[in-house]
Amino acid sequence: MLVTRTLVKLDAIQLGWLAADRARHFAETGGNALTIAEAAGQSAVLARKSGWHHDALSIALAAADLPSLRTAGRAGTAARGRLIQNASYTLARRGDRDGMRALTDEAAAIASELGDTPVHGDPGGAFTPVTVQLHRISAENHAGDPLTALAAASAIPLEALPSLERRSRALGDIALTCDRLGRRTDCLNALLTAERLAPQETHARPATRSLIVSLLGSGPTSADLRGLAARSGVD
Repeated sequence: MLVTRTLVKLDAIQLGWLAADRARHFAETGGNALTIAEAAGQSAVLARKSGWHHDALSIALAAADLPSLRTAGRAGTAARGRLIQNASYTLARRGDRDGMRALTDEAAAIASELGDTPVHGDPGGAFTPVTVQLHRISAENHAGDPLTALAAASAIPLEALPSLERRSRALGDIALTCDRLGRRTDCLNALLTAERLAPQETHARPATRSLIVSLLGSGPTSADLRGLAARSGVD
């Protein structure tokens, strides 16, 4: 599962499918509902990245409806909420803004029931109201509404996010929002802050590297931008 997550992060889709298939096989053999749900979630991500939006949506929602999750306590509830959130992101990628918001609101309601403390024993990582709000930034961006994405970002205190990786990702999503609104300086400042928090995450994330390339080619550059590009291995 860790290998799959890493390959997804690096956009290594074909290798990701191989790792995800092995993860799914071992999860189903072991019969652990939470691990099965996590394997399904990663498969849905890979399907979405492959452009198979219908398959991605079906995988995530089918897994969210597994009866075994409903008997797995709070961790099962968190896994179900995360799968619904996963499906909402696929709808965002498909341009279905209303559907994305409906599923995101459903995930937010589940997170609200669980509260602000991460659920013990949840293999998928923290699922809390603030992490759903973090998801809204990226989802609204990809659904074509950067102003709503920026409003979602303003509601998140970065220190409330459970890890440096999540804080860095939030800043990366904020940077993308600023870029789409034509706010180059704010975009670069968000990227530089993300780099200070988690340099390896920032340098390796394909979406961030693409954004740096876009900044280099779309307007005046600065020493800070050129330095960030060099440290990220962007020509």
